[in-house]
Amino acid sequence: MSKKSLRIGWIGAGRMGYEMALRLAKSGCDLTVYNRTRAKAEPLAKYGAKIAGKVSELAGCDVVFCMVATYADVKEVVAGKGGLLSQAKDAAKTRPADSAKTRPADSVNTRPAAKGKPRVPRILVECSSISLEGSAELREILAAHGTQLLAAPVSGNAKVIKAGKLSFVCSGPKAVFDEVSPLLKLIAPAASYVGEGELARIVKICHNVFLGVVIQSLCEITILAHKAGVPRHAFLEFINQSVMGSVFSRYKTPALVNLDFKVTFTPYLLRKDIDLGLDAGRKFEVPLPLASVTRDLIQSMMGSGLTEQDFATLILQQARASGIELEPENVAVGDGLA
Repeated sequence: MSKKSLRIGWIGAGRMGYEMALRLAKSGCDLTVYNRTRAKAEPLAKYGAKIAGKVSELAGCDVVFCMVATYADVKEVVAGKGGLLSQAKDAAKTRPADSAKTRPADSVNTRPAAKGKPRVPRILVECSSISLEGSAELREILAAHGTQLLAAPVSGNAKVIKAGKLSFVCSGPKAVFDEVSPLLKLIAPAASYVGEGELARIVKICHNVFLGVVIQSLCEITILAHKAGVPRHAFLEFINQSVMGSVFSRYKTPALVNLDFKVTFTPYLLRKDIDLGLDAGRKFEVPLPLASVTRDLIQSMMGSGLTEQDFATLILQQARASGIELEPENVAVGDGLA
């Protein structure tokens, strides 16, 4: 199918979800967007997206993307009262028990003949950061109604999406990945398929544990250089041009130099993902000492009231622990994303 013939649904128009959906809308997709706070989704209408008042309105879509904060949110919008599967669940309750046993396996994917539309999406592309166990439960819930799941968490933030540098990691049926790949490429240039089941979830968990450990380490060495007399912008310029520089160190440089902590990822969400990593470490008997210490430092920062800004506020905690208070350097530095 072409992108224009596919009916695409989108759940979640927060910082990430909005920018991802925007790329589909601008590409001319037949897109319907639902967000719990409708006003956050409404600006997408000027790019051709339709705005749904209820998540159940997306049940007739071929493919639905989901990008929300936690597994509790995912489960609510998919399987909760009035959720994505609610029409199919209601139909199952009213259908005679014997007819449910004799219907063809794919018949749950068909609306009543009068309308000729699917009761549930054929595919759910779930992009949130959730646990392996939650993802497996979600796959089971969806399979019971004839919907296939592609686990597709992402690496990046809203600025990365705007710069066209987001990346997906995906797992689930290979045929489903192949089918939705053209849509993924409209959102991000890179989509890695890592296998069946929930493997993408552990990759994303490992990614975000690494994210936490790296930002803490970057804050530590930046404060060490700063206290020794090196301007932060000069130190980070060197790091970014060295073999240790990365996309991440570059796009965090404005925050560490000028203390611009506009949210890309909150401490709460980072703590959640490191907790998922520590849980996975226990499950697979892998020690994660750096992750454990970093989790405690994030918790300490949150306990001191640094909860609403970007997680790069870890540099403020590191500075205070080093006996200094930071001031913005007010130096023009790039984030490497332009």
